[in-house]
Amino acid sequence: MLISEAVAISTRVAPSFIRVGQLELFARRTRKNEHPKALEELEKIVLHLIDREYADVVDRQLTTPEKVLMLAREFRSKLTSLVANWIRVGFCQGNFNSDNCAVGGFTLDYGPFGFCDVFNPHYQPWTGGGHHFSFMNQPSAAQSNFDMFCSALQLLLASHQDYMLELDEIQRGFSKVMHTQMKKMWAAKLGLSTLNNVLLSELETLMMQTSVDYTIFFRELSSIPDDIGPLKKSFYNNSAYDTDSKEMDKRWAEWLLKWKALLNSPSDANATLSRSSEEISRQMKLVNPKYILREWFVMPAYQQATAGNYSLIRELQDVMTQPYAEHSKEVEDKYYRLKPPEFFEVGGLSHLSCSS
Repeated sequence: MLISEAVAISTRVAPSFIRVGQLELFARRTRKNEHPKALEELEKIVLHLIDREYADVVDRQLTTPEKVLMLAREFRSKLTSLVANWIRVGFCQGNFNSDNCAVGGFTLDYGPFGFCDVFNPHYQPWTGGGHHFSFMNQPSAAQSNFDMFCSALQLLLASHQDYMLELDEIQRGFSKVMHTQMKKMWAAKLGLSTLNNVLLSELETLMMQTSVDYTIFFRELSSIPDDIGPLKKSFYNNSAYDTDSKEMDKRWAEWLLKWKALLNSPSDANATLSRSSEEISRQMKLVNPKYILREWFVMPAYQQATAGNYSLIRELQDVMTQPYAEHSKEVEDKYYRLKPPEFFEVGGLSHLSCSS
């Protein structure tokens, strides 16, 4: 269905626009020996990347092979942290291929991205994205990008066997570093110093079976409720839950008790001092945002802007640039709520094309 709409030109601003895909391109030219200076050009773009993005950590006096290894370690650290934080706030890039992976280790491409409403490990805002770029598969997509990145760098170390072996070790270590970042992130979201994998697995199952709003659930959990009542604010209407609500309530109550027992458990290696509930809650609210930029907030704003009214855009900007703040009761009623049923399955709101 074709719809005529007004459009706008937006400008993306970033420290640089160098992607993994660009290094991949120069590396491919080098492998194919497309021209005599192909390897020299690959080295130039890698050194340019270091100057633009990593000059504060990579010493200019180092040799090129030494710089390449430092670059690989630093990018691995930034990329794993970035992806863990995407999942922490419910963000899905949607099309996380090498052409859309900034080597600076920051979020750059704003194509078919979106924030989770209903928690789903396979959440994917892009209609053509498939599961490989879905919400919880972003660590795997990041590994593919890092593998491609290291493949390009290998060409600069071809005559340095020791450095080549070290780069291989950095590449093989990606999954371990990514796993560590994810464990750290989940522990922080749950207010724990050490992640309990069984507790997390049980929670993910409950969240899927109940159809839970990802953001609202973790924000409500951050208040450390006495019972599951406040958590139900995040529950969408779900037939599986409705048909056996008593049993689901029991399972949720059991999970909540397990979680609260672990908050200051002596088995927690870092819990040498008992933390107050107030302190745990405060820390959780620093990592679990209350407000996210949901697509169904954006559509009315740009519709008003089309008519020359920018007040809603300014209001959204004010709220979304302070996502961890409480804001007013009026703002909470407006932006801290479940996605209305009529917005599910709507193109441009629940599903986006690659260039939306």
